Amino acid sequence: MLGNMPRAADPAVRLALLETAAELLARREPVTARSLADRVGTSTTALYTHFGGMPGLWRAVRSEGFVRLGRRLATVPRTDDPVRDLAALGAAYLDSARADPFLYRAMFDAAADLEDPAVADDAFALLVEAADRACQAGRFAGTSDPLAVATRCWAAGHGLAMLVVTGVLPAEALALHGPELAVAAFLAAGDEPARCRASVLAGWSADRDRRPPPG
Repeated sequence: MLGNMPRAADPAVRLALLETAAELLARREPVTARSLADRVGTSTTALYTHFGGMPGLWRAVRSEGFVRLGRRLATVPRTDDPVRDLAALGAAYLDSARADPFLYRAMFDAAADLEDPAVADDAFALLVEAADRACQAGRFAGTSDPLAVATRCWAAGHGLAMLVVTGVLPAEALALHGPELAVAAFLAAGDEPARCRASVLAGWSADRDRRPPPG
């Protein structure tokens, strides 16, 4: 419980409201100013202090998910193997969904606008940049469109992530199917099979080693 009505904006209260709203939405429970305030342990005034009302809250919830995704993708270092890097970004994407399943689901609820649309573009741009480097390095076919490759990788990863965060598949499915989805996407883009698989496994293993412990 976070106490009574804040007199000024409080980052801890703001974060609690965001995360609680995402959780209630995912659990299909009523999301109102009163239900949020009661759950967080604050007053309904806090919602207006931090977000200006429910529409502002939902914009902030979506943006928070993309902010966390972008932060996680930014931990992936750039190496001289762009296919490895693209695979590592894919692994980081799935790990971000696993770490924040409620926010991940809310990120793609287009019923609300994003508080800052740039946060979504910035995260996706990292995938496009790695795909472009793979094309420039000759790993992908010269006719491959980096934007199209990145979009296909994102679509495949998003589908797997949603199956896991909604409970259709167990969490173990991320490590089981994620690398194979990446291999399939990169082979379709023109990479050589043996080299492709080696890069994907290297990228996946490197991200796993950097991954913070669950807690």
